[in-house]
Amino acid sequence: MDKIIIRGGVALRGTIPISGAKNAALPLMAASLLTTEPLILSNIPALGDIGTLGDVLSGLGVKVAGNGGSTDGVLTLDASGVTGTTAPYDLVRKMRASVLVLGPLLARFRTATVSLPGGCAIGTRPVDLHIRVLEQMGADIEPKDGYIHAVAPHGLRGAEIRFPGVTVGGTENLLMAAALADGETVIENAAREPEVAALADCLKAMGADISGVGTERVVVRGVKVLGGATFTNIPDRIEAGSYAVAAA
Repeated sequence: MDKIIIRGGVALRGTIPISGAKNAALPLMAASLLTTEPLILSNIPALGDIGTLGDVLSGLGVKVAGNGGSTDGVLTLDASGVTGTTAPYDLVRKMRASVLVLGPLLARFRTATVSLPGGCAIGTRPVDLHIRVLEQMGADIEPKDGYIHAVAPHGLRGAEIRFPGVTVGGTENLLMAAALADGETVIENAAREPEVAALADCLKAMGADISGVGTERVVVRGVKVLGGATFTNIPDRIEAGSYAVAAA
């Protein structure tokens, strides 16, 4: 569609449902890798990116059941039988957010091989901050042949980390990695978006020990094991704002 023509003068009335936030749903799905118990997510939107990450998780051996929907889509993710820790190029290239599997894979399995991502045309947004903070937690990481090769043979350990710039994806990856790390992780200059808070709330429902969410300083005290949970995704603030503009 080249253009949209809007002719005003017609009063709008009524209510409209807001879909679940895609940018919150994706890290919530990645969090399923942290536990052997089912993670049940509701209010998951029916979007291509949701299907793409579902394919990435399925390729790792996660059982993904259910359908995303406009307001009440439910996904059940069971990572008890993960069969691999490699996220291949042909899937990761479709969507940059696929790199969110790096932190949870490394935290639970102590190894991860994830293709360098593509998919997003909004600026460059490299993943070097994701790599840097995981190295501070004891991981050995080598970008090679288009892949991020990461190992933490002795597990991840807590660290004091300050992001040089605010990064939503980096904060989310670090939250998931730190949830199972040995010791306390302090995140300075953490992203404060509601999608980050939603992930933290889901992790806490799974048994994580996290405080300071919504501020620039977040503290994560690692636990040995995370359990399953049932969690409702937040509404999409971009969609809500779009309808508000339409009403105006």
